[in-house]
Amino acid sequence: SFIFISRLLCFYFEAFGYIFMEPSRCVSTALKRLPFNNTALKKLPVDDSEEPGSRTVPAACYSRIRTLQPLIRPTFVAQSLSALALLDLSERDVLSNPLAPEYLSGSRLLPGSEPAAHCYSGHQFGLFAGQLGDGAVMYLGEVESGTHGRWEIQVKGAGVTPYSRDGDGRKVLRSSIREFLCSEAMAALGIPSTRAASLVTSDLYVTRDPLNSGRRIPERCSVVLRLAPSFIRFGSFEIFLGRDDFSGLQGPSAGRHDIRAQLLDYVIEAFYPYIQQTHSNRKDRNMAFFREVRTRQTAKLVAQWQCVGFCHGVLNTDNMSILGLTLDYGPFGFMDRFDPDFVCNNSDKRGRYSYQAQPSMCRWNLARLAEALDSELDAAEAGAVLDQFMPTYEAFYLCIMRKKLGLVGKEEPEDSELISDLLRLMHNTGADFTNTFRLLSRVPWPDEGHSGRATVEPVVHLILEQCASIEELKVANKPTMEDRELAMILSMAQTNPVMFGMVADRPAVSQQLELMGRLKELLETDEDELKKKQRGDWICWVSRYRRRLARECDGTGDLSLIKKERLSVMNSTNPSVVLRNYIAQNAIQAAENGDFSEVNTLLKVLENPYSDAFAEPLDGPNACGEKEQNNRILAYNRKPPAWAQTICIT
Repeated sequence: SFIFISRLLCFYFEAFGYIFMEPSRCVSTALKRLPFNNTALKKLPVDDSEEPGSRTVPAACYSRIRTLQPLIRPTFVAQSLSALALLDLSERDVLSNPLAPEYLSGSRLLPGSEPAAHCYSGHQFGLFAGQLGDGAVMYLGEVESGTHGRWEIQVKGAGVTPYSRDGDGRKVLRSSIREFLCSEAMAALGIPSTRAASLVTSDLYVTRDPLNSGRRIPERCSVVLRLAPSFIRFGSFEIFLGRDDFSGLQGPSAGRHDIRAQLLDYVIEAFYPYIQQTHSNRKDRNMAFFREVRTRQTAKLVAQWQCVGFCHGVLNTDNMSILGLTLDYGPFGFMDRFDPDFVCNNSDKRGRYSYQAQPSMCRWNLARLAEALDSELDAAEAGAVLDQFMPTYEAFYLCIMRKKLGLVGKEEPEDSELISDLLRLMHNTGADFTNTFRLLSRVPWPDEGHSGRATVEPVVHLILEQCASIEELKVANKPTMEDRELAMILSMAQTNPVMFGMVADRPAVSQQLELMGRLKELLETDEDELKKKQRGDWICWVSRYRRRLARECDGTGDLSLIKKERLSVMNSTNPSVVLRNYIAQNAIQAAENGDFSEVNTLLKVLENPYSDAFAEPLDGPNACGEKEQNNRILAYNRKPPAWAQTICIT
């Protein structure tokens, strides 16, 4: 009874913010003992103004948040144990504290935290947008974990900041679930990412227009607790830019080169100490930093994205991490059917941030970073560094793609062509990106006495099951230009060939003409003819791939070990499960109806993306069927059902 009364009293005082007993004797106070050391606010200029509302913030990298904006009845949707562990927190530390949803949503202040919002600018869809900043994010501080180093803690969706402009600073359950799940999915795939430790929802509502249809609906305010060593981004250095010739806007701290130098020193000293220690000359140090951001932090990151079919959706400079982390999960998407022109953001009508454009967009963003750093870099050297971006990216990309094909014994110049031809074939046949690569590990090793068409027929049959039907391909190859524009171009082809030749070379036009050509071929064939051609094309490529596998063994190695390594590398590089849009949508719909179980189940699935535990056998009886119950999926690796085409992500 004494223990019961002690716990009851402890709960009572904890609820009112007091500490009544030793932490070990009462409800866990681990959250209240997080070792905050808010270095960024100590090292960089902070705006201390108490002026309410949105405003221009000059000469500062952060603005203090004076007033918390609590949620109504906050409650947990999910927690990531692996992300919490980065703060030396356990599930018990969180769940045993009745105030944890308040602490981890920014509704109640954690002792030692100093709420603030980060000031940054950015180029959005190619145009300089002036001051942007954390309009829906609140920095809580930085925790020094004895085991895992320094982690900045943020709450996303916690309310208005000086950078909210006309927004309310809130995020809704729908978008918060997507960010929470994808942050942890990317980390599990081995791709550098900000982390999501918890997701809290509430009984506070805001209105949104999720389909961009003009119809606003009430949605529950929700908050994601985000972690990263730092959330500083390319746009953080653009607050010092002068007036832009096109937009007429300028950074809020235009011309403050002293603060720019202060920010650059902080970033290099805190996150690139090896560069700081090996360069005494400032310009040399800065160039080494820029080279590292290009190579390891940008070229390598986008190569990893491309190799899992991930599309960010909004690769503006304010969404590019200075540490090479995948940052700000908005309208992202993992490709289902392989399409180099895949655009995951319904707002990106011109396809600026399409799948195949991501590497060049990252290079473009690096050029903007070089402009923002300006005199801190040597212009000629910076140009040379940028010139090497695409070769650097291609080297990373080819290295990963070789692993996806299990080519680990040697490198051959023809490998690049083998990979390009595979992707072209996947595009032409509408093959599912994730499942096709996963199936390639089933291609039989070219042992002596096992050759010919019959040997590869079983795996080709499985791959064909992952390809699109003729009707799906017709829809996929329908030109996206307006009919009037297409008619004008076709008329020009007949009446003015010279002018048509000039117009047809433009990327947007040539893409439409290519789509029309493929659509014409599809309209002139039938399903049986198409499948026969696809089968032949796949048998040809798989046979070629097996000949390349045969050259992995030079006759001196242990063949059994080579075979084993091939399978091990392929199955740990080609995921079985990724966060497909329709899978996320299932979890969102359940959560919006008060059932959070699918979010938590999906988190467990995504934390083990290379396991087949939650996958349906690709050669099973229902591998391609519409096996659903009440519009809910029963496996997590299946091609999307027809209704998935209606999902609108903006």
